[in-house]
Amino acid sequence: MNLNLTEKVIIVSGGAKGIGEAIVNVLAHESAIPVIVGRSEKDNQKVVDMLTGLGLLSSHVVAELTDPAAAKLAVETVLNRYGKIDGLINNAGVNDGVGLENGSYEGFMASLHKNVVHYYLLAHYALPALKESKGAIVNITSKTADTGQGNTSGYAASNGARNALTREWAVELLKYGIRVNAIVVSECWTPLYERWINTLPDPAGTKAAIEKNIPLGQRMTTAEEIANMAAFLISKKSSHTTGQIVYVDGGYVHLDRALNSLT
Repeated sequence: MNLNLTEKVIIVSGGAKGIGEAIVNVLAHESAIPVIVGRSEKDNQKVVDMLTGLGLLSSHVVAELTDPAAAKLAVETVLNRYGKIDGLINNAGVNDGVGLENGSYEGFMASLHKNVVHYYLLAHYALPALKESKGAIVNITSKTADTGQGNTSGYAASNGARNALTREWAVELLKYGIRVNAIVVSECWTPLYERWINTLPDPAGTKAAIEKNIPLGQRMTTAEEIANMAAFLISKKSSHTTGQIVYVDGGYVHLDRALNSLT
């Protein structure tokens, strides 16, 4: 599908690995100019070099997004480089295991900075440019806001905030024609997920048990499937879609798990 994204400048935070990398790859193949914002110059450049080798456009900005000033500088860098911003995809974050019983104030606040504060800051600083382009915002969020997970208060709170901000910004930005939507990720197979599962006593058995509870196909979502939805929502092909929290999860959150015994 041609999403009419040719030369659209789209910021993707955390775009060097996992879901973010998949989003950058899909956008570049749609002839957009994805700009990775992430902490590792080596990781960022690796993705840019790969896309350059395919004759596709992209670039990156090095930024440690737990530093509030870095978000402002990242947006300024993109504007100085391209003179415009057509879209923002907030994706960076980590399920850092800051729980209630064994957590702390310091850990909880640090988790918020890792996972939601920079969502607000990147959107805040990009807003003037998005008003000019009538661009769009997509927030990547997690099922933990809906289902809980245990021992991850900071991450769950951040994802609840991501969902709430999606609806809040959709309302506030209606007058500018800026659409804001979110994609909820449940069980998505990424290198980070694979590394985590390989730390467990029975990685293959654990993976099979998780997949059994995913109604559609009894398999994990791929990063590309998340990326395809992100590209659609950031494009004007979804021109009358705003304030939506879209679950790309094979029915994991909402469908009855008893269905799996019938397949």
